[in-house]
Amino acid sequence: MTRRTEGSSQASHRAAPVHTHPDDVPLVAALSALADPVRIQLVRELAGSPDWVLSCSDFDVPVGRAAKSHHFSVLRDAGLVEQRDQGPKRLNRLRRAEFDTRFPGLLALTLRGDEA
Repeated sequence: MTRRTEGSSQASHRAAPVHTHPDDVPLVAALSALADPVRIQLVRELAGSPDWVLSCSDFDVPVGRAAKSHHFSVLRDAGLVEQRDQGPKRLNRLRRAEFDTRFPGLLALTLRGDEA
């Protein structure tokens, strides 16, 4: 059974994000989430920033707003990203510790990127 938790929403006009715990993510889903260049860029930017600092609009990726939202949804479903609403902004954090426990070394390989 998949454990999904609701994010907190502070009088927001949109639904709170739903998160999948990394323990409930199959390896294929994790690999698929990390296979897209835009999602890799989002993960790398999150890895280089403190938790809960970057809002979705802070990421400079070559896709429109709807596509960016989709990419964040895929990352949430893969257990990589947690989001919470703060006023009009949706803030993000990389679930590094939880994801590393489930898939040791996978995130580190992804973050190494072209250096490997």
